[in-house]
Amino acid sequence: MNDDRTIGDTGRQPSVEERALRREELTAITFVEIVDTLVDDFDVIEVLTVLTARTVELLAASAAGILLADEHGHLRVMAASSEKIQLLELFQLQNDEGPCLDSYRTGTVVAHPTLGPDSPWPRFAAESVASGYPSVCAIPMRFKERVLGCLNLFISRPVALPPTDVALAQALADVASIAVVQDQATRLAAVREGNLQHALTSRISIEQAKGMVAEYARVDMDQAFARLRQFARNHNRGLTEVAQSLATGELVIESVAGPRRPRTVPPGPAS
Repeated sequence: MNDDRTIGDTGRQPSVEERALRREELTAITFVEIVDTLVDDFDVIEVLTVLTARTVELLAASAAGILLADEHGHLRVMAASSEKIQLLELFQLQNDEGPCLDSYRTGTVVAHPTLGPDSPWPRFAAESVASGYPSVCAIPMRFKERVLGCLNLFISRPVALPPTDVALAQALADVASIAVVQDQATRLAAVREGNLQHALTSRISIEQAKGMVAEYARVDMDQAFARLRQFARNHNRGLTEVAQSLATGELVIESVAGPRRPRTVPPGPAS
C-alpha cells in the first residue's frame, strides 16, 4: 500500500497496525463509494477514475489504468491515474501486445514482475520499463461470463503484486464492472452495445474538455483533468456533463480552468 503519511503532528511514520487499519477503512469506503452508484444517477467515467485512484492508494501499485471494450470488442482507454499511464495504455493498444490485451482475451489475471526482452510483450515491456514500471499486473473486469475490459496495475519496482493485493484488485474490478453495466439501466438489454459505447462517448468528451482547459490555462493534461473533476465535485455535477457543457459553450471556460495564463515567450538572443 502506498501510504507514507505521518500520524498527527508527531512526524512519525505509521505503524504496521495503523497502516492496516487505514487500508481496511479505505477499502470499505471505496466499496461503498462504488456501490452507491448502483442506486442513483452517476458518471461512469468518474467511477472508473475513482477506481484507478483508489487502487493506487490501497495496493502496492504505483499507477493504474482501465480499458473497456466497445461494441466491436476493441479495447479503449477509459481512465488512467496519470497522463503517462494513458499514453502507455495507448501504446499497448497500438502495438496489439501487452498484459491487458491478454487478460481481456483470456478472462484471467495476467502478471509479469520483471519485464524485459524475454517477456511475452517485448515492445510493451521496453516502453513500460522506460516509463518507470518494470512490473505489471492486469485484472479482468467481468460481468457474469462476459469480460468487459481490464484494470491494469503498474509497479515501480521489479516485484510481483502480493496475492492479497491481487484478490482485492479483482474484487474492486468486479464491483466496478457492475457499476459499468448499470450505467443507464433502462438499456439492460443492450449492456455491451449501449453502456460501453456510452462510456466511450463520455471519455471522448472528457478528452476534448481536458484539451480546452490545458490550452486556456497553459497547464498540463493531468492538471487540466484535476480542474475538471474539482469543478464537477464543487458544483455537484457529473464529469461528462461538465465536459459536454464546455464543448457547447454552455460553461464559460474560465469558470473551470481559472484565469488565462499568458503564453510564455522565450527570451531573444543576447545582444
